[in-house]
Amino acid sequence: MTINNIISEIELIAELAYQEDYDNSGLITGQKDWTSSGVLFSLDCTEDIVEEAILLNCNLIVAHHPIIFSGLKKLNGNNYIERTVIKAIKNDIAIYACHTNMDNVAQGVNKKIADRLGLINTSILCARKGVLKKLVTYVPETYHQKVLDALFDSGAGQIGNYSNCSFNTSGLGTFKGSKQSKPFIGKQNELSREKEIKIETVFESALENKLINALKLAHPYEEVAFDIYQLQNTHPNIGSGMIGYLKKPLKEEEFLKFVKKTFKSNCIKHTAKTGNMIGKIAFCGGSGRFLLNDAIKSGAHAYITADFKYHEFFDVDKNLILIDVGHFESEQFTPEIFYDIIQNKFPTFAIHLSKINTNPIKYF
Repeated sequence: MTINNIISEIELIAELAYQEDYDNSGLITGQKDWTSSGVLFSLDCTEDIVEEAILLNCNLIVAHHPIIFSGLKKLNGNNYIERTVIKAIKNDIAIYACHTNMDNVAQGVNKKIADRLGLINTSILCARKGVLKKLVTYVPETYHQKVLDALFDSGAGQIGNYSNCSFNTSGLGTFKGSKQSKPFIGKQNELSREKEIKIETVFESALENKLINALKLAHPYEEVAFDIYQLQNTHPNIGSGMIGYLKKPLKEEEFLKFVKKTFKSNCIKHTAKTGNMIGKIAFCGGSGRFLLNDAIKSGAHAYITADFKYHEFFDVDKNLILIDVGHFESEQFTPEIFYDIIQNKFPTFAIHLSKINTNPIKYF
């Protein structure tokens, strides 16, 4: 079992391409081709987490938050970041971070929150643009289905809850090969006119190289003609935050108690009660101020997130009840996502959930 075997399974759910530009997800220390002795899953990576990994004989730590977020210029052990990295390197421990890419997928951080809250009919709160592209290619009629199947098998044609989506039109293709060509149809230096089918299908941008390789392998022509277009359509399963519904609406007081218990919070901050029954919930693990307007526009009765500043509570303006449960509290269940992915794929491999509470905030 290599480290690459493990992180590849995680990236099937949360492609690195889905992380935000400012993020540093991916392999931070170590090599992908290392044989793994075991994996420790945690929310953060600290010195204590590295020590726990050593005791458990795990040479891979998969954490949600990257230990190196911005650039490191020195490794002198002068702060906890440098000390953690030094300790991991000295003990041949790889550190892998899966951060905003796991935040931005429908089966990620927010889905875990939805499951804990028992919400139904969930959907992305703010779907992302620029994730989808369209492939257009031209295939001789006899190879149409072969090429189409190759594209679908590579992940093309996924639109929401539908797969194998494409549009196909018949037309006439023309080409003339040079003396150096090896045409599949026609002859060198002769103009060929062939009946072809134009295939149009959408795909996630992260799949582009895989898709082009599959197209070229399945296509009979020496030179494969294709176009790729960037789409502005939003992707229904990629984006920030989520919306969901309680199976049965609750009074605000009941809902606040339920949230506090669910997130194991010593205390929660919230805006003034609105007097509404709570049924539709918007939520975002981690720092969710940037989604407040989306939560309000969605018609949610409550918005659960973390890291709101004092003056930002005024921005709610009585449109809903905002509940700040704390950053650690909102994301504490994230390591379970990693655990479940690897447990399902490699049920006999040595995997562990960290028992260390890395929350830097204490309550008195």
